[in-house]
Amino acid sequence: MSEPEERPEIHEIDLHTTAGKLADLQRRIQEATHAGSERAVDKQHAKGKLTARERIELLLDEDSFVELDEFARHRSTNFGLDANRPYGDGVVTG
Repeated sequence: MSEPEERPEIHEIDLHTTAGKLADLQRRIQEATHAGSERAVDKQHAKGKLTARERIELLLDEDSFVELDEFARHRSTNFGLDANRPYGDGVVTG
């Protein structure tokens, strides 16, 4: 009997399938909603403050908030702003 052939794990998302497109969308949403650095979040918590998304989560019922424009980014290149382009342009809207 021969050994079963080993298959390398596939970490790439196949954008040619619906499942792949949905997986890519979920990855992008996670990236956009967790775009702030851990240091920035810790700094906010050290001041006794919550992040905007944490405050929304406490204020509203679960699954009642739908975030809009989470992928929006500014297009300014003046004053070195092209190096800092946060998702949502630093604003949470819904």
